[in-house]
Amino acid sequence: MPFSQSSQLSVILDWVQALAPRSVLDVGAGMGQYGFLLRNNLESVNLFRIEGNRAWQRPKSEWRILIDGIEGFAGYLTPVHDWAYNHMMIGDALSLLGAVETGRYELAIGIDILEHLEKSRGMRLLVELRRVASRGALVSTPKAFLPQEVAANPYENHRSLWTREELTAAGFAEILPNAESWIAASRA
Repeated sequence: MPFSQSSQLSVILDWVQALAPRSVLDVGAGMGQYGFLLRNNLESVNLFRIEGNRAWQRPKSEWRILIDGIEGFAGYLTPVHDWAYNHMMIGDALSLLGAVETGRYELAIGIDILEHLEKSRGMRLLVELRRVASRGALVSTPKAFLPQEVAANPYENHRSLWTREELTAAGFAEILPNAESWIAASRA
């Protein structure tokens, strides 16, 4: 689905905040949940400027963190994407990633996207995430196979189950604690 398991939110956000990237690529952005959370947490957009008896949220023109996204299904785009992301790319993730220069982003994330790819394409995605990220990459995927087919959006169909060993072998050796999902990170 176009949003993430709530049990992994704080684990992922804590890891990303510790890395403190200045640029992020969110692959499989869905409805923009991570773009929104990363923008809020990395950018501190809720720091208000107070003048007299009025207060304002920091304007977008003062934001310094680059957050771009890739989403395969344009129907998921909402006003959240316009607010949280600097730029959204729409289309097949592997095709679009191929055009991204090596090390373009400090961090690349692929949250709940691997299970939607056949193993060979998933392995290519893991390689691409590490290639485009200069400091780290992070992925999550369910620990159990959950059958899912969505006629309106074939990108949502579940096609694979991933193991800790496969993620580790692909260079994602830092496994973060979570009962429902593998959350695996790679630091450059």
